[in-house]
Amino acid sequence: MTEGTSAARSQLAPTGTLRVGINMSNFLLTKKDPATGEPGGIAVDLGRELGRRLNLPVEILPYPNPGALADAAKAGAWDVGFLGAEPQRANEIDFTAAYVEIEATYLVPPGSPLKAIAEVDRKGVRVAVPEKAAYELYLTRNLKHAALVRIKGPDNAFKQFVADKLDALAGLRPRLVTDAENLPGSRILDGNFTAVQQAVGTPKGRDAGANYLREFVEEAKAGGLVAKLMEKHGVRGLTVAAKAI
Repeated sequence: MTEGTSAARSQLAPTGTLRVGINMSNFLLTKKDPATGEPGGIAVDLGRELGRRLNLPVEILPYPNPGALADAAKAGAWDVGFLGAEPQRANEIDFTAAYVEIEATYLVPPGSPLKAIAEVDRKGVRVAVPEKAAYELYLTRNLKHAALVRIKGPDNAFKQFVADKLDALAGLRPRLVTDAENLPGSRILDGNFTAVQQAVGTPKGRDAGANYLREFVEEAKAGGLVAKLMEKHGVRGLTVAAKAI
């Protein structure tokens, strides 16, 4: 084991076990085994591969949403986390470049006058959005006129969007496809307001560990591992992220 890898190993697993935090609300990257209830999916497989390369046992720590996962970083509850890289989260977490990207856009109700993404940011427009999602953080920074209605979880966001007759629902395109099927006449707006950068992070202060993670992610993209896992799990709606500059 090289000196750099040895330092990364000790920083990434101070307890002797690589504790991998995953966001269970991202159905593209995580899932539960219907028989055992155990977490699985692309993020879990990448976490286990990381442990294999570092010759470390792996403990998978599921979190209900990205906000809970990010909030646990400060307490050092996990060593490596799979979540969207957002500036607000970078205060506590050192991120790699993205390994996959997911388009975020809007669903609008039947009869909506909104035809394009740029039309959503107007006074009087109310946008439902799952709180603490990476794209909610993006909209918080970038919307100037529309009002965000923050709701706990994508299921509840869709229900409140319909019940309160809100003007738009922000979400990841693959999820919105399902929501649109449950609301006849609704439309998904073309394009995207952002592409969520799904990355790997470690709590700040583990510089050797963070550098190792960055190299791991670039190798996983360039070597085809990420693409192979997308195929293995039958996931659509993801794009392998470009090489880090």
